[in-house]
Amino acid sequence: MKITKTVNGSNAVIAVDGWLDTQTSPQLGAAAQELSPDIESVELDFSKLEYISSAGLRQIVAIYKSVNSLTITNVSAEIMDVFRMTGFDKRLDIR
Repeated sequence: MKITKTVNGSNAVIAVDGWLDTQTSPQLGAAAQELSPDIESVELDFSKLEYISSAGLRQIVAIYKSVNSLTITNVSAEIMDVFRMTGFDKRLDIR
């Protein structure tokens, strides 16, 4: 998995490329924890995310709890199915 972070003022974009599973989800958590406390909103760009497991979902919840605003963008149909099955689509801003 590859993670790319872009910060613009108080906004950050974290792009995830590959699989977000038990082995790789700690990398997403670490990337989020490395963000400055001044970051108010985070966008998770999932345009290149191929797979997400419950471990990946846990990392999303942790990020959601740590910022004022979380948006998930560019979600594939397969990943959106997981969000629908887990109810994440009702709680998170997914575009």
